[in-house]
Amino acid sequence: MTVSMSGTSRRSKPETADSMSARQKEISVSEFFAKNRHLLGFDNPRKALLTTVKEAVDNSLDACEEAGILPNVTVVIEDLQPDRPANSKQSRYRITIVDNGPGIVRKQIENVFGRLLFGSKFHRLKMSRGQQGIGISAAGMYGLITTGKPMVIFSRPHSRKVAHHIELAMNTKTNRAEVTVDEETEDFPPRSRLYSINSGTRSPEFLNAEDYMTGTSVSIELEGRYQKGRGSVDEFLELTAIANPHARITFVPPTRISADEQEDLPFTYNGNGAARIQPASDREDQPGSRSAGHNNGGLSDIDPNITTVEKDGIIYYPRGIDQLPPETREIQPHPRGIELGILLQMAKDFEAENRGGGTLYNFLQEKFSRVSPSKAGEFCKVVGGHSRTKVSDLSPQQFEKLFREFQESKLPAPPTDCLAPIGIRQLQSGLLKGVKAEFYTAETREPAVYRGRPFLVEAAIAYGGELPADQPARVIRFANRVPLLFQQSACSSFKACGETSWRNYNLSQPRGGLPNGPLVIMIHLASVWVPFTSESKEAIADYDEIRKEMKLALMVCGRKLGTYLRKRQKMQREAARRDVFERYIGEVSKAINAIAGHDTKKLYDCLLAEARRRTAIADAQLDEEGKTIKKDEHEDLKNDDTVVLVESRAVHLQDQTDEADDESADDGQEMVKLSSGSRRRKASGKSGRSRDRDVE
Repeated sequence: MTVSMSGTSRRSKPETADSMSARQKEISVSEFFAKNRHLLGFDNPRKALLTTVKEAVDNSLDACEEAGILPNVTVVIEDLQPDRPANSKQSRYRITIVDNGPGIVRKQIENVFGRLLFGSKFHRLKMSRGQQGIGISAAGMYGLITTGKPMVIFSRPHSRKVAHHIELAMNTKTNRAEVTVDEETEDFPPRSRLYSINSGTRSPEFLNAEDYMTGTSVSIELEGRYQKGRGSVDEFLELTAIANPHARITFVPPTRISADEQEDLPFTYNGNGAARIQPASDREDQPGSRSAGHNNGGLSDIDPNITTVEKDGIIYYPRGIDQLPPETREIQPHPRGIELGILLQMAKDFEAENRGGGTLYNFLQEKFSRVSPSKAGEFCKVVGGHSRTKVSDLSPQQFEKLFREFQESKLPAPPTDCLAPIGIRQLQSGLLKGVKAEFYTAETREPAVYRGRPFLVEAAIAYGGELPADQPARVIRFANRVPLLFQQSACSSFKACGETSWRNYNLSQPRGGLPNGPLVIMIHLASVWVPFTSESKEAIADYDEIRKEMKLALMVCGRKLGTYLRKRQKMQREAARRDVFERYIGEVSKAINAIAGHDTKKLYDCLLAEARRRTAIADAQLDEEGKTIKKDEHEDLKNDDTVVLVESRAVHLQDQTDEADDESADDGQEMVKLSSGSRRRKASGKSGRSRDRDVE
């Protein structure tokens, strides 16, 4: 049988190694990320808008803190297409971020904003928000791709000199910036263009020149979507203000909003969607809850009237404290935290710096942390050398032996002055002002190490109040003071919350899930190098050491919550018991009067006082750690008609319990207690304080 070959295409000439190699070419990193922008957090229009704001705000806060300046950051989002159709999925926005930092010198502007992976923070071991040097330049690249508009930058490094006005666009083929405008200007901060946005921007207080003597302003036009709710710019700025109480943030939102999803946020929002911190005067007094006049257990110095407000179309996140975070210092790598290849490269760099004359002893002392002089001498002997052995004389086998010795040696943990935790007080105050709950507690763990890099975990929880009781707990995640809003299920913080046994603390919890109830959990990881799961920095990688520390911090907070809940349940039971007493006291008094002729009112008052004394725990107040707050000893007794104070000090009846009836008086104290027989009893003369029972 024959087969006709008509209509079939001939096989093309086969490829050879020479022809294939001729088509190969090198691509720049910016060209790669331009085609894979989802890796940087530009998955969709809404997320792209948030990522742009996030990267710019992070850079502003880092710059201000390094320069020792209290940050003033202004974020402006302009909707350039307010007349778009109602069913439009996205719009064109201009995002402008202005800060009062040290500014950027002219010769570095193209590198900072026009090149990917150009940054001074990549190699240093010091806590900072930015790490890779990708964020703000990637945002400019995304804006150029979607709108074709260059970045507009104003920088003023010196208060007595003019500012630089630069407009540039990134060439993704070369990973270099192409400058289109380069001039000097007096317009800093750039109010002239922002003046006419709304009535608030026309106010003299907006971008006041005295608050922005130096600094940087960057504007990016892009295709995006502004929408409130979870994962929004509003939520990011609110959480940033909580984790950075030393910063003052001003936010000008666009005039048109795509949709309103504010109902699922844990914070209190006003009618316009702006976050509002509830003053203490708005909180209702409830038994066992944090109320007005309640001792805040160490938070009394916090001003409850510092609120996030909206005025004339501008949202203000005021500064909570006038103190910068502790200054961090750069550290050297720890021997336990490097790989063999990195050790070899460090040795080559050291050899090049010293032109082949550097010794192994000096290499160990200068390039590593926690290597003492005696330990450096021991390492030199391990590889068969001495303190004067040159690095260039070591063979690869000797370096491998040195590397194994690093892993087996007992060395002190890395120094921790490179970290700046938020702090227990700031965590509690942030939750206190942002979440309407009744119980707050926080914990800061001691620094630990993963891969030779120091890190520190902080946790805080808020319970009860107006939080939804029929939903799983809300988890708020931070890494180096930056909120993480996406990829929650892939984050080590979320997994630590699910693995914590919340049933031990009187909370319901499905297997492997979050606890159910009115609970907000906040976790912060501070590290010199946060192990993010991707370049978009949205989730923390699941290292065993990190997850363990997170669980331990949550367990400490959980134990305090469990104590609080058990005491509150005790208070509720005693309150119900008192109701039963009070229901029948009147009938009992009348019956005794009919039988014995005693005064009904005196009997009723004495029985009522006895019922209140035996159920005194129902009137107790608990602090944020679940501990009973001791009132002024005179407070309750002064208004009690059944008690006469004979001496200047009296017994605090509410600290007594059923079993401690006769053991609650100090030396020299005496009281007269009226009963049906007007019996006078002298308090026992035991020395020491009244016994307080910790009711479980």
